[in-house]
Amino acid sequence: MQANTALQAEAHAAIAAAAAHVNIAAYKFVTFDNIEEMRPRYQDICKRLALKGTILLTPEGINMFLSGPRSHIDEYLAWVRADARFADIEVKESYSEEQSHKRMLVKIKKEIITMRMPLIQPEQGRAPAVGASTLKRWLDNGVDDDGREVVMMETRNAFEVDVGTFENTLDYRIDKFSEFPEVVAQHREQLQGKTVVTFCTGGIRCEKAAIHMKNIGYESVYQLDGGILKYFEEVGGAHYKGDCFVFDYRTALNPQLEATVTTVQCFACRAVVTPRDQLSPLYVYEKSCPQCHPERDQAA
Repeated sequence: MQANTALQAEAHAAIAAAAAHVNIAAYKFVTFDNIEEMRPRYQDICKRLALKGTILLTPEGINMFLSGPRSHIDEYLAWVRADARFADIEVKESYSEEQSHKRMLVKIKKEIITMRMPLIQPEQGRAPAVGASTLKRWLDNGVDDDGREVVMMETRNAFEVDVGTFENTLDYRIDKFSEFPEVVAQHREQLQGKTVVTFCTGGIRCEKAAIHMKNIGYESVYQLDGGILKYFEEVGGAHYKGDCFVFDYRTALNPQLEATVTTVQCFACRAVVTPRDQLSPLYVYEKSCPQCHPERDQAA
């Protein structure tokens, strides 16, 4: 295991050295009571450093996806961490030849990820988290360290899941995260006596999900620390099938955190378009796909 980890670290270092741009994903739940004041400051530094991506400023914390040259990203992160509230913010990285976003937005929202459950306050205590290497061991064995059956639970939207997910995962086919609380409440009794691990792309949704599940009586629930991307970074693609959907021009990353060209996202309806669907005459770049084309019923 240590040898594999060392090889992965060497491979990531080589990719990082060769890539022109660093892509970062980071979030933190914390009281952020001066977002109106801070928004222009974030806009100014991102403009000065020519960064591209999206930053969400909310009363419950910050969420950001940014892309730029290594030195610019490092300068930006140093600036962010100078704010004591974000001194310990954790960052996930991937690499690309082009910037993974085409414009820069700094937006103010009510929540980092919309769940409409105001009693959830992650900064007052996280749900238990399981790291990538521990989760892999649990999945290898089929049980956690206490002998409980381990069940993986999706918190992402259905179109993201279709690009890739863990093996034997509970997928409730939600269309938006605000549907999750009601759905998960309906299945609590079915999961008694089992350990449930919630997961998502980078950790935000599964953190909120696990806290809510604890609040409504789930006995043994964990969040996957850092989400799928952190899992890929630390242990690769073990027990995972497919790629991981990401919300930038790369569309999906494989377990080596490399952009894949097998899937795209429909410009019109945002559905995932598989390589097979891309061969359809109903797929028109930046206009339609087989799921939203006006003539889809006739084609079927």
